[in-house]
Amino acid sequence: MNGAIASYPGMVAGTPAAYDGLPGPCCPSTRCLSALCPASQMKLIKVAAAVLNQTPLDWNGNHARIVGAIDHARQHGASILCLPELCITGYGCEDAFHSTGVQQMALRVLKELLPHTQGVAVCLGLPLLYRHGLFNTACLAVDGRIAGFVAKRFLAGDGIHYEPRWFKPWPQGKHVSVELDEREIPLGDIHFNCGGVKIGFEICEDAWVASRPGAELALRGVDLILNPSASHFAFGKAEIRERFVLEGSRAFGVSYLYANLLGNEAGRAVYDGGAMIASAGRMLARGPRFSFADWQVTCAQIDVDETRMKQARTGSFSPRLEEDADCVQVRFEYPDLQPEAPQQAERGWEASRRLKEEEFARAIALALFDYLRKSRSHGFVVSLSGGADSSAVSCLVAMMVRLGVAELGLQGFLHKLSYIPQLAACTHEREIIRRLLACVYQASAHSSQTTRGAARAVAEALGAEYLELEIEGLVREYVRLISQAVGRELRWESDDLALQNIQARVRSPSVWLLANLRNALLLSTSNRSEAAVGYATMDGDTSGGVSPIAGIDKAFLRRWLVWLQEEGPQGLGAIPALAAVNAQAPTAELRPPEACQTDEADLMPYELLDEVERAAIRDKLTPLEVFLRMRSRFPQYGPQELARWIERFFRLWCRNQWKRERYAPSFHVDDENLDPKTWCRFPILSGGFERELEELRAHVARRQA
Repeated sequence: MNGAIASYPGMVAGTPAAYDGLPGPCCPSTRCLSALCPASQMKLIKVAAAVLNQTPLDWNGNHARIVGAIDHARQHGASILCLPELCITGYGCEDAFHSTGVQQMALRVLKELLPHTQGVAVCLGLPLLYRHGLFNTACLAVDGRIAGFVAKRFLAGDGIHYEPRWFKPWPQGKHVSVELDEREIPLGDIHFNCGGVKIGFEICEDAWVASRPGAELALRGVDLILNPSASHFAFGKAEIRERFVLEGSRAFGVSYLYANLLGNEAGRAVYDGGAMIASAGRMLARGPRFSFADWQVTCAQIDVDETRMKQARTGSFSPRLEEDADCVQVRFEYPDLQPEAPQQAERGWEASRRLKEEEFARAIALALFDYLRKSRSHGFVVSLSGGADSSAVSCLVAMMVRLGVAELGLQGFLHKLSYIPQLAACTHEREIIRRLLACVYQASAHSSQTTRGAARAVAEALGAEYLELEIEGLVREYVRLISQAVGRELRWESDDLALQNIQARVRSPSVWLLANLRNALLLSTSNRSEAAVGYATMDGDTSGGVSPIAGIDKAFLRRWLVWLQEEGPQGLGAIPALAAVNAQAPTAELRPPEACQTDEADLMPYELLDEVERAAIRDKLTPLEVFLRMRSRFPQYGPQELARWIERFFRLWCRNQWKRERYAPSFHVDDENLDPKTWCRFPILSGGFERELEELRAHVARRQA
């Protein structure tokens, strides 16, 4: 089965009447109040929200997943289905949105989907061109025909979002018609009277703003608000979404359907799914997050009369009484339903006291799985040093397999990777891990038995293939060649950085060769803290096709590894072998052993580094302002020491922007990313905060005087 469904029992399928563009059967005129129509004391409707794992411009695949979700919703008795934002094209089409061919193909696929909407009302997202402006729209297709297009009013233009680059915001209160197949179709800021039930829309960002459209829709008597979204995962964001869904349903006196994208859609953003259905401030149903399925459909039964009467009993509610020129009348019939007993969905791992750790494990595991299959790669290769970063990356790949098999079953997981021939004979998840993950320890003269033993222990615990390469001969040969060329012997006293970097760079060609032999993706192991200060060797440890942990700071990563050693994700358990990694102080092992090199000695304590980065880059504070904030947060450090570290951060930040420009794509896991291609833009060449650093030094000098 390609998809999965979360629903309540006792669903009854209906057979709505065909759409004919006329007022609904309960509404012989546009002035009729549906609440006055003959009915029982309850008007029960089965509704559904679906999450989809789409891919930009994958017309056939996107079509198939939409059809699968519609069929599942229909089979389980749903009359109304909300699908995610721009689900036909995919959300992450970037500048391809400006292609005429993309717009035309989106309309063609929309028409192909219409026959599949027989018996249901379905929200389908696509871009639509009107008077040379491109608009992000939600099409309501009812019983095989288009009822109208609602255009998004508020465009997401912060963080990783660049919607204003492609789309125009639709002005409030404007509605027009667009010709499609010799029919005039309503377009704009509109809502629908669908068989006596009024349906309105808030498209993703519309619900995140202060003046959200739902308030106006409530005054116009809307019963149900659909929210088709493409809301990327970030730590803590699911709680915010739940608040606006619940509060929207309560404050507006409506039922509210929220549908989101799922998985690694386009390479960097991870979508966690998490469909929700709420009514009058109560959560009726939640869908799972981070599913490995192609789609998930979440259903619930709503009582339209209940929300109407709650509005009627609210003293502050004062409906708009003028005629609704922006209301599109749609003929539709709903089946008679019997009330269902409400069921409480289990929170599962989302009730964990270590939710951030759980989310990180599941988000990156799903992102890796989708990156693997959508790139048609045959596995992953990791240069496993025995340290925290490469061990974390290796564990995430193994968890990708274990979480996927746990949800889909062994055969379901293998079916999604059926293009990889070497997996066909696998009968256990450890066999799959071994075929998909190769870990390589590459030892130079400065590598210790501690890291070698830790690397082997982790690889064996995970079930990965483990290889050891001795690279000291290659390092010595490069050093000899350059020494001969420049006419002098290279020495640590004068050539420290160059001698460190050559070891890291020598590791790259061999591990790339192995990845090429396996038709696999080489995973870079640099983290976000290193990216901030350039503490990485370009074409060395930054080598790779994708960088899974470049969006996460080292301080959290170390805490996560301890949690993984002791507890681990719910349903998977701990990985005790990580004790050998967690016992070490982080080190690059690029200087001679007698130098006792550690990362924090080269840089500063990681906890401080990460706080400085947030203050300087996220909050845009000056060096002096950062110093003043850190003085209160880290009183254990003296002012001169603190000032020296802060100055080091700003100098390294400016000096290493070129490195961040060259990092492999990374996954977004919070709203503080450093990726210059999608989030944090900074000039490659700059003045380096010279005057600001002078102010910091002067301030500290005055305090010491």
